[in-house]
Amino acid sequence: MSASQRLLPSTEQHCTTSQTKKNTLPHTLLQTLTPPRSFVRRVVPVTRTLINLLREIHRRLQNLFRFLTMSKPTWEPELQSSAPEPPPPFDPTQPSVPISYPIKTLEDLESLSYLKSFHYPFNIASVALQPGSSSSSSLPNRRRLLVCHDMQGGYVDDKWVQGGTNPEAYAIWHWHLIDVFVYFSHSLVTLPPPCWTNTAHRHGVKVLGTFITEWDEGRVISNKLLSTKESARMYAERLRDLAVALGFDGWLINMEVNLDSGQIPNLKEFVNHLNQSMHSSVPGSLVIWYDSVTIHGDLQWQDQLNEMNKPFFDICDGIFVNYTWKGDYPRRSAAVAGDRKFDVYMGIDVFGRNTYGGGQWNTNVALNVLEKDDVSAAIFAPGWVYETNQPPDFQTAQNRWWALVEKSWGILRNYPKVLPFYTNFDQGHGYHFSIDGAEISDDRWYNISCQGFQPLLDFADKPTPDTIQTLVDFKEASYSGGGNITFKGTLEDNAFSTRRLFHGELPLGDLPLHFTYSVKSEGESQLGLSLWFSSPQNQSMSILLTPQEMNQFRSKFGRVITTRRLEKPGTIPGWVIQEARISMNHCTLTEIHAVCYPSQQELSEMRPARRPVEYFAVLGHISIKTSGKNSDFLPSSSWLVEGEFIKWTSSSRVSKSLSVKIVWKLTNGSNTDAFPNYNIYVKKLAKQGVGNQDGKLEVEYLGTAHVEAFYVSDLAVPWGISSLKFIVQVCAADGTFQKLDDSPTFSIDAEGP
Repeated sequence: MSASQRLLPSTEQHCTTSQTKKNTLPHTLLQTLTPPRSFVRRVVPVTRTLINLLREIHRRLQNLFRFLTMSKPTWEPELQSSAPEPPPPFDPTQPSVPISYPIKTLEDLESLSYLKSFHYPFNIASVALQPGSSSSSSLPNRRRLLVCHDMQGGYVDDKWVQGGTNPEAYAIWHWHLIDVFVYFSHSLVTLPPPCWTNTAHRHGVKVLGTFITEWDEGRVISNKLLSTKESARMYAERLRDLAVALGFDGWLINMEVNLDSGQIPNLKEFVNHLNQSMHSSVPGSLVIWYDSVTIHGDLQWQDQLNEMNKPFFDICDGIFVNYTWKGDYPRRSAAVAGDRKFDVYMGIDVFGRNTYGGGQWNTNVALNVLEKDDVSAAIFAPGWVYETNQPPDFQTAQNRWWALVEKSWGILRNYPKVLPFYTNFDQGHGYHFSIDGAEISDDRWYNISCQGFQPLLDFADKPTPDTIQTLVDFKEASYSGGGNITFKGTLEDNAFSTRRLFHGELPLGDLPLHFTYSVKSEGESQLGLSLWFSSPQNQSMSILLTPQEMNQFRSKFGRVITTRRLEKPGTIPGWVIQEARISMNHCTLTEIHAVCYPSQQELSEMRPARRPVEYFAVLGHISIKTSGKNSDFLPSSSWLVEGEFIKWTSSSRVSKSLSVKIVWKLTNGSNTDAFPNYNIYVKKLAKQGVGNQDGKLEVEYLGTAHVEAFYVSDLAVPWGISSLKFIVQVCAADGTFQKLDDSPTFSIDAEGP
């Protein structure tokens, strides 16, 4: 869907399962009838009469299109009888593949019917804001970056809570440059899919949903919302309840309608009560006001903070200023805000519609002005890079675009901050899925809840052949998940190359640190890690972890520690696990770099020159914790695993299909926060004489759950299978996981249906 199409309410897609579709106008006709794309809908002023006329034309043409495409002549009964039955309308109370979807009516908001839906438990975010940082409470007292995600009406590949099948779907991985993430659509109540909340929280970024009223329908909704002071408070409390129940951090409020001046007191009550109730229920939460309706009830975008919108700013946590501001507006807004200037987020539309600097590849022009005037920024629709297919490919273009943001704005987030720290560099999508170096699935997938801590890789716009290229690679083998960091290129003789991975802020106590990392390399290629620490006296110290005794490095780093090769049972050949123990009491880990070098090199002036060395190495994971032991997992008897909504369907002569919701909990009722995710498998047990000699077939990986539930939809079960055993593999925060043979299970008899 093109950028312009997602604005017209009559063409907005209702979020349903992938099998549910609506007849719409042809793509080119929609482009003709749809006004230009704009968050605030005012790049080109259009009268309300003209808008209504266009909508009426659209409605009539749509009806004609449906008639021409759907009606059948009465003299073709065989075609009528063979036409498939239209799918039933989406019923959120009935079991189906879990999805995220918005709330479209005040009635559904008031009743909180969403919390009674089948899909609700799957949509709960499972990752809390990173503890031990300011992000878990108030925002830092500096200029900030808010990112507002708007893509094709929202709920695209990211709506599939348990994961989709598009490995090239949109994702963000530059979380070190972001403070606040807003999920936006043109529905009344936009609830962020949990995948965004999970990965943003993992990186210390707050997540907001959106409440928006617009067009004629929005005026009707606003009249009901603001009819009384009590109704305004009630709807504010419903929004609070949703944020608390789903685990995100607040709301962007966008009232894009004209109001009567008499409704403004109740509007202020709505905003103020939402702000106060969110703060009471979710410490560190945010309510941001969008620069739209004024204190007099007029829909007039101010493009700055002034007396027309400041009364709303005064009763919430900040303002998202419309993006058509002029060069001196940030400075004026800062003056009006006073000591709250960092709560002013000046909008920048990446699509470039009348935005300062033109957006797109010039987004940094506006950022430079805001940096100079020391106010915050709100970047709208960074998915422009993806939607417009910027060359040469999405990964490269995305990294290049965010590199411009970093150059203007700087790094905002540091990690690791807390222990244990584990990352497999997974971006949450890929072409395979691995555990301990073993590929357990070659299916294409997308689930950004699986995104690990993302490295802060420097972007090289035009790498030369004699440099080491560094990239997150989805096609190369992975040690864990579907990603890795690949280093490839050429090393000059007597040379080594370092690449930034992380900027840390990890205070250390008296306990030693245990580092492990996995490497797969070719030829003479070797990979080490350099660690930088600051002491209580602010002195900088470096340590190199290397698998070989390399005396020549001792002049380059403060200390050189030779790692120990960890012999882990079941490790796939090719992967090498390195381990080291470090004591740096009361220091702070500030940086982690990769060090690429050829084996047995001698950095000596006396050594004869050799030709350059081809270099290739893959870094699979990094783990940092205070104990060399793996996590202790509870025995399977400590878990209660059950099946709900069991449904069998006879799909063919050779197989039938099963749908079932699997749920699990600890039998003693204890909290499961120590287990961030679970890998789900099925083992199909065959009748004697069918399949393998022992009557068993291979274990099949089904997916990863981030809550204590997983829905299996239409699992094909051959008629020769006697029973199914579902295995819930418990995973710990340090990257370890329970052995399959020790994991909790749930079995279903397959012979009955």
